[in-house]
Amino acid sequence: MSFDMMFTPMNIGTMTVKNRVVMTAAEFSLGQPNGQPTEKMINYFVERAKGEVGLIIPGICRVNDMGATSSFTQLSMARDANIEPMREMARRIHEAGAKLCIQLHHPGRQGYSSSINTLPMIIPIVDRFPNFPKTLFKATPLLLGMEQKKICMSMQAPSKCELSAHGAMRIHAMSNREVKKLINDFIEAAVRCKKAGVDAVELHGTHGYIIHQFLSPNTNRRTDEYGGSFENRMRFVSEIVTGIKEKCGKDYPLIVRMTADEMYDRIGKPGKGYGLEDGKKIAVELEKLGVDALNVSSACYDTYNYWLEPTSFEPGWRAYLAKEIKSVVNIPVIAANFIRSPEQAEKQLEEGYQDFVGSARNFIADPYWAKKAKDGHPDQIHRCIGCLHCIKSFLFNASFKGTPGECAVNPTVGIEKEWNELKPDREGKTAVVIGAGPAGLTAAVVLRRRGFDVTVLEKGNKAGGQVVTAASGPLKDKLYWAIEDLLTECTLNGVKVVNGKQMTADEIAAAKPDAVIVATGGESVRPKSIKGIDSENVVTAPDVLLGRVEIKGKKVAVIGSGLTGLETTEKLNEDGNTVTVVEMADEIAGGKAWFQFVDDSMSRIKPFGTEFKLCTKLEAIEGNSIVVSSAKGKKTEIIPADFVVLAMGVRPVNALEKELKDKGINAVSVGDAAKGGTIGNATHDAFLKAMEI
Repeated sequence: MSFDMMFTPMNIGTMTVKNRVVMTAAEFSLGQPNGQPTEKMINYFVERAKGEVGLIIPGICRVNDMGATSSFTQLSMARDANIEPMREMARRIHEAGAKLCIQLHHPGRQGYSSSINTLPMIIPIVDRFPNFPKTLFKATPLLLGMEQKKICMSMQAPSKCELSAHGAMRIHAMSNREVKKLINDFIEAAVRCKKAGVDAVELHGTHGYIIHQFLSPNTNRRTDEYGGSFENRMRFVSEIVTGIKEKCGKDYPLIVRMTADEMYDRIGKPGKGYGLEDGKKIAVELEKLGVDALNVSSACYDTYNYWLEPTSFEPGWRAYLAKEIKSVVNIPVIAANFIRSPEQAEKQLEEGYQDFVGSARNFIADPYWAKKAKDGHPDQIHRCIGCLHCIKSFLFNASFKGTPGECAVNPTVGIEKEWNELKPDREGKTAVVIGAGPAGLTAAVVLRRRGFDVTVLEKGNKAGGQVVTAASGPLKDKLYWAIEDLLTECTLNGVKVVNGKQMTADEIAAAKPDAVIVATGGESVRPKSIKGIDSENVVTAPDVLLGRVEIKGKKVAVIGSGLTGLETTEKLNEDGNTVTVVEMADEIAGGKAWFQFVDDSMSRIKPFGTEFKLCTKLEAIEGNSIVVSSAKGKKTEIIPADFVVLAMGVRPVNALEKELKDKGINAVSVGDAAKGGTIGNATHDAFLKAMEI
């Protein structure tokens, strides 16, 4: 398939973009506390520009340093000192062939209270002592703890309203003076961007941040000229747009990223916030103001899954929003629409859903996504699997470590230059990888890049390891893309992958490999201390998900409410079973699973009336029932259960490592064979260990 429309130039105002491919903003903690880009950040975006992205919009950029931030390492154009560093980033992105648009942002009720008034103190120290951030991030847990106890300063918001599902612990209604000041901050930040040679600016007016908060009747309950009527709720963004056009010139391209529909109806709260019809009215007014393009998105932090979708969502599910907005305006429409393939992107352009193809996660997963499509090799793309390792790692890394976010299928994020310049240092050496899961295949690719002659041995008839089970869960098939794409890369790089092959330590040692990667995965936990654990009616979650055991119309107890337990519960519900979930922790998934996946699974589990027994421990399995006790009071209860499904996690299978080391073989365990975790945990562990061998 050709992608002629996707690689046709198009204008946004006076800016000509060489194609219809836009890397939309996603904050990844690659900057400095003073708001200047690092060499890592510049290299990161330059690599995407080399990969044929036409327009790059980096992550959120602060418009002031006093009010608040969403990341201590995000960009800032709040002061003149950042103009020249931004000019250098723009220059290098231009040299690589892309245009640069900076997204101006203020979090409102969704920021970190601990950052209020602290950045002006931190920035001069960082300017003088570049290593100071290491000390700063040691104090971050303390600062966030203060937020949780509500002893930090309050965040700005249009009005007093409910707190965001994720964000500040305290908010206050902005005074009229604060509103005017913030409007001017946006305008002045845009002026600095123009001075720095940035091609365009984008106002972040979606996902529940400050501009969106003024637009939404859910968060804007003001009674002055900035609240109440639709016209008044538009006034905040209107004055920002008008001011930017006056100060920067009407020909300076200005984009607004907007929420077309807040999606409250999707979480059972119809009538809250605003829907698509109001979204269309907002779009029309923005065009009248002189906005040059609209970047259409949806939802807010309260409805998180409807703008940052987990694996289960169907690619293109929200394309209708962009098409509806496009139907009422005559300016270009950019939209992400959960696009995952060049074929999907081209089809949506051809059918008039949008004018530009937007994505962040595609280009995080594969910097050369667009180039591979343009060159006729879309089959070589590493696809985003929607596992959300990116947002989870960003929030935890940026908040507690000051290190960049990660991608489950691309461990080279943030080290693009180092990876590209990696020279083979083990030519003539051989390596054997035992296991073709995500860890084993990732290690194989890295070792081959380093010069090893690599063979991967997989005892099963299908590569994938634990991912085979995970991808068998309801609506989780996209997870297997990670394995398919790694297999493609192995083939392209000359890695030999052999299925249905198992070797003993003696056989491996006899081959005298220079290195062995043990990627033998893990096995389901089956505690022998529990009476009846080996009964015939006791099975594991993989047994159910992989169809090795068929259970229909029965009473089933699922032990463990982690993601595997929830996915297994979904499958059992679909097959007509009555399910009780037993969980020792006081919350579903024990607080360990990423909340978006829990919310996603629970949205499908709740209609079945599944009972969750929290703070409850499995004591014994007796015939067609289980005995449980309260984790707190030791009170016992008998629950009928024709089948018991264990979803209590996995333990590493790595005896081979010790056997090989005892024979003098350089062996190391990776992924689940070292420590159980996610696909992202496995690939990053394997990458680092393969680089160290």
